[in-house]
Amino acid sequence: MIPRINEVICTGCKSCIEVCPPRSIYIEEEKAYIDQEFCEECGFCAAECPAGAITIDFPASSGR
Repeated sequence: MIPRINEVICTGCKSCIEVCPPRSIYIEEEKAYIDQEFCEECGFCAAECPAGAITIDFPASSGR
């Protein structure tokens, strides 16, 4: 599961930063961005986002 932020919808409110355990989200030019290197893929950010700007992408199943 990979969180993605829609920059058009993001308001830069910082709610996602407050709930991110590894603090992998940062604000730049009033928009949130995720440092995927440190993201633990917990989904807390998507659940907290009041604008609905964060979605979770699930990798395609390998069929195994």
